[in-house]
Formats: sequence, structure tokens, C-alpha cells
Amino acid sequence: MKAVYLTGFMGSGKTSVASALAKELSMPLFDTDEQIVSTTGKDIPAIFEDDGEEAFRSYETAILEKLPVEDVIISTGGGIILKEDNRNLMKQCGTVIYLHCEPDEIAKRLEGDSSRPLLEGKDRSERIEKIFSERLSLYKDAHIEINTTNRTIEEIVREIRTLLG
Repeated sequence: MKAVYLTGFMGSGKTSVASALAKELSMPLFDTDEQIVSTTGKDIPAIFEDDGEEAFRSYETAILEKLPVEDVIISTGGGIILKEDNRNLMKQCGTVIYLHCEPDEIAKRLEGDSSRPLLEGKDRSERIEKIFSERLSLYKDAHIEINTTNRTIEEIVREIRTLLG
């Protein structure tokens, strides 16, 4: 089976769903954010602060290019779709599944989460709404779209498994 890439906005369920899906399908799991942290030795907020978002996006691409493309589940960072090269690579090397979650639900899920550099500061809900709307068309450039709003991980994994055949 080709790689399965899970994309979506932060808080959409990528990490949780990827973990459950990898277990269900007995496949290895790679998380691009974890790979970046492991490679750089810095957590994501530190990378954004020290190196900037552009450097982080370059790290994402470098990691994506090195990951296996067969029999693997890959959970991506929320902004990996910003680069056309990343979107094209994922679409050519596997099945891209966009996990859609409504912005108001994302705000609830991320409440109290201070590990999101792009959401720092006031007006968090407005920031979520703005970034979400800017990225939506890029997320939708996927093979499959699954709504995760108000759904359990088990329901989502079951749907993915059915769609993958």
C-alpha cells in the first residue's frame, strides 16, 4: 500500500487518528513534526522563535522527502500544505487524506495548548479562523476529505479503513 498522509489544520486530529490508524493497519507511523524535533533537537516553538517559520517550512520539506512512501502512515504538520512541492510529493507518493474540523471545534480542542506558535497572543479564535480560511483550498487539494468535527477517533479510523479498501 502506498503511504497514507494525514493533513489538516492544527487540532483536527491528525496525530491521534494517525496513531490509531497505524495500530489498526499494523503499519509504522511517522509524524513530520516529531521528525523535525528529533532532527533539529529543538521543539517547534523554539524553531519558530530562533529560526523563523520559513526555516521550519524548509525542515518540513526535507523531512517529507526522506520518509518512506510504502506501507506507512504519515501525520503531517498543519502547514505542510503551504508548499506546492509538498502537496505534489504527497499526492504522487500516496493517498492524501484531509481531516476537516470546524474552526469553533478546533478552538475548543486547542484551548490551553501553548505549543502552537502561530496562535500566540490575543484573539486566538480569530487567528484560527483567519489561518483556517487561508489554507482551506490547499487542504481540500487531497484525495479524500473526512470531517472529524464531533466524531470519535474510532469512527474516523473506521471510515478511513473503508475508503482505503
